[in-house]
Amino acid sequence: MLGKTDPQASFFDSYVEEYFLPKEHELLKIKEKVDFSFIEEKVRDLYSKDMGRPSHPPKVMFKILFLEFYYNLSDVEVARQLKFNVLFRYFAGLKAEDPIPDDTSLVVFRRRLGEERFERLFDRFTTQCKDRGLLQETLKTIDATHIVADVAIPDTVNLLREGRKRILRAIEKEKKEVAEPLKKYLPQEAPRRSTKEDLIREVSLSKDFIKEVKGKHSSPIEKIVSLLEKAVEPEKKRKLVSFVDPDARFGMKFAGYKAHIAKDESEIVTSAETLPGDENEGEEGNLESLLQKEDEKGLAAEAVSCDALYDSLANRLNIEKREMKHYIPEKRKKKKLDDFIYSENEDKFICQKGYSSIGKTYYKDAYVYYFSAGLCKSCDRTKGCPCGKNKPTLYVSQSHLLYIKADPEEKKKALRKRRRIEAKFGEAKKHHAMVRARYRGQWRVAIQVFMTFIVMNLKRMVKLLEIRESTMRLALPSG
Repeated sequence: MLGKTDPQASFFDSYVEEYFLPKEHELLKIKEKVDFSFIEEKVRDLYSKDMGRPSHPPKVMFKILFLEFYYNLSDVEVARQLKFNVLFRYFAGLKAEDPIPDDTSLVVFRRRLGEERFERLFDRFTTQCKDRGLLQETLKTIDATHIVADVAIPDTVNLLREGRKRILRAIEKEKKEVAEPLKKYLPQEAPRRSTKEDLIREVSLSKDFIKEVKGKHSSPIEKIVSLLEKAVEPEKKRKLVSFVDPDARFGMKFAGYKAHIAKDESEIVTSAETLPGDENEGEEGNLESLLQKEDEKGLAAEAVSCDALYDSLANRLNIEKREMKHYIPEKRKKKKLDDFIYSENEDKFICQKGYSSIGKTYYKDAYVYYFSAGLCKSCDRTKGCPCGKNKPTLYVSQSHLLYIKADPEEKKKALRKRRRIEAKFGEAKKHHAMVRARYRGQWRVAIQVFMTFIVMNLKRMVKLLEIRESTMRLALPSG
């Protein structure tokens, strides 16, 4: 049953607030300036109306989680702090006589809300920033950073052994008598250093084991069997990091996940997604997914800036269809085109000799600009011209044409501003421990990503409100 907070303050709580709280602490400013009242409304349907004992109020539980991410505490540590830390109790809205949620209650609360509800809460805080006029909505920066999985990475031999052990344990819980004859597949003591012979033996054992158990058990067991089946294909690149966290994937020089975000020029993160470590954030679907989230929140911008991973025709067109400019560097320099000047008004390329293209055709996602054969034959430039003499043509991809149409000075400014997103990722990792996953499983890591950026956004919100108030005070006439 949904528990509710009592708004009536006691004498003791008022006394503590007056004499024991640090007056200028950032948490007090967040409590004062940020509206948390919507949380109960967003999660009410997850609780029974009249059955069971009253739960801890959702707003209190969320604020305790906020404290966890603000100070990089575990569930156990934050519960312990709540017993004696008056600042924590005051921020969370716990009175002196209120029961303190334990670490298990925090686990249940996270599981009950899940990834989707935490995203809704994240979106509501973003909307709050927009409604208070804190978003600039001029330049939208999109990028991703890696999050290392909270696992020890086994070699392939030990990965296969771990997979068989997990499947056998799960079968034993369901049907003990079925598991007994399968115990011959239980691995013996793991070798200190795996050899090629060990790998061949483990692959063979695992294949035989899969034949015996596949298609005979419940869905959760079949899921692990499917993972083991993929792990026994040594001719393919290994993707599974560990059976401890089966959602984690190998990326470039790391294993885990990626936090993919969109950031407003105000330094507020407006949308976020969690991707597997092997996912290319620059693919069309991933950029489109973030832009759709921005559309749903009614967040506009004049332009979008990304790094070269996002360089593709599809991405540029997706940005343009939203009537935004795109500032994305190209993956590869088009050196042959550097000798030409493009005239957008005339839609012509002009060479160093001053000759202009006289027409164009379209061929396989590229435009073929052609020049006068007569003029080019008489040209004294005999080497280095990419057009050739007999059939002087210039191939220009549609993506490159969109790239060169962008104003070069505005592009430089936007790409300089794009670098600030690295500082945002640095803050998340250094001050809020997003360098490593706190939890296992993609949906749980997604909660970590949302909570990290909620904390950072609310800190930024308070800072921007203070700057605005200070500016308004200075603008008032003295005396």
